[in-house]
Amino acid sequence: MNKFLMHTNPNSKFPAKIVSNHVNMRLKPRDVTFPASDFPAGGKHTVISKWMRVMGCVCLGIVTVGWPRSAAAQEPLPSLCRSAAPDWPQWRGPHRDGISAETGLLQSWPAGGPKLLWKVSGIGRGYSSPIIVADGVYITGDEDQELVISAFTRDGQPRWKTPNGEPWKKSFPGARSSCSFDDGKLYHMNAHGNLACLDAVTGKQAWAVNLLERYAAKNIMWGISESVLVHGDRVFATPAGANGLMVAHDKRSGAPVWATPPLDGEQASYASPILIQAGKRKLLVNSCSKYAFAVDSETGALVWKLPQVDPNNSVSTTPVLSGRQLLFTNASREYGALLGVQLGDGAASQVWSRELKITHGGTVCVDGRLYGSSSRGDVPGWVKIDVETGKPTLVKPRGELSDGSMIVADGRFYCLTVQGMMTLQELTDSGFRTTGTFRLTEKPVQDAWAHPVLCQGRLFLRYQDVLYCYDVRR
Repeated sequence: MNKFLMHTNPNSKFPAKIVSNHVNMRLKPRDVTFPASDFPAGGKHTVISKWMRVMGCVCLGIVTVGWPRSAAAQEPLPSLCRSAAPDWPQWRGPHRDGISAETGLLQSWPAGGPKLLWKVSGIGRGYSSPIIVADGVYITGDEDQELVISAFTRDGQPRWKTPNGEPWKKSFPGARSSCSFDDGKLYHMNAHGNLACLDAVTGKQAWAVNLLERYAAKNIMWGISESVLVHGDRVFATPAGANGLMVAHDKRSGAPVWATPPLDGEQASYASPILIQAGKRKLLVNSCSKYAFAVDSETGALVWKLPQVDPNNSVSTTPVLSGRQLLFTNASREYGALLGVQLGDGAASQVWSRELKITHGGTVCVDGRLYGSSSRGDVPGWVKIDVETGKPTLVKPRGELSDGSMIVADGRFYCLTVQGMMTLQELTDSGFRTTGTFRLTEKPVQDAWAHPVLCQGRLFLRYQDVLYCYDVRR
């Protein structure tokens, strides 16, 4: 038994195998030696015969373990990079995927919904979602003359309020972007491209820079809506101007670090980026008005780009990662598409496209299936989409549940409709089954666009200038 080892290849789909321990030896042609017991008794052995013995052992290892797989097959799957901050520190949560890891939550709600713990009014008009870190709740809103960032305790008590430039008064007035928290600081870009860094305890501004001005970028019809991403010592944004497509600034000083060369005729969209680990690189993935693309987060180099046709520049959803697939959506009037993109070695290729109009609510990926609400296209309603093929399946008709946004936690889908109806959905073999519902407003609306947030057993919902907090623990 001392001549054999249990050999396990951690990347292999095969179980552990018995392999000769000679396979693991570092062999030199001129000094190969073997224990006498390894050979038949009697006789001398030449170097050639010894090497034949060695090759036999090597062949045994190949037969037992299997031929090496291709480099692509051996490379780990891409993965979403997590925020360094705890709780729900940025847009769409720790990984920017709309998924909470919390458990012990109510699987159904009583009539009228879960217990309302508190609500605060006067946060300013807007569509942004709150972020939560430890005992702090941070949210943005537009007042008459300025955008304000407000901080509350987890119990809804006010802490401070700080302005970040002018409000958005054009089409659909209100605050757009959510804050991002990192290392005791808040980062926020307003609808006019002003990126500010604030102290999370006091609200005092540390620095600010207008990215539209600095990178010769134009504002868009409904105002800049990107929620910036912070990772390591940098804050990333996508001005898509003549002097930079994506940019990185030092998170402590605001000084520029790099700018990706521009793409001709490109403009910013309403989407926010994700950060993925792909091989040895971390890639920023986002969409603008004409392209979906990936940028090396260390250098700013453009890694790949793919056309994303959207005639009216209404790309408003965050990219979603599933295995080696990226999913992008857009929602132009009379047009909408969901794109499946296959990731390769420093490249990407579109593998399918479906006519589905998925707007502000975006999508969430669970077990290789994409979930979202489509207002028109191949299957209008709340749909489940196969990531590999793009095939959609209806899980809830539009007549039963209007369009909206969702997050996922503890085996349930938390769906907030644009009309202000909050519902809890269980996925069954026949589709969504409603296990709880309540209304945020007494009368139907058409612009409940803020996404739900679930953190520390509490459900946070924003409608215009009111923030609600519900207890959803069992």
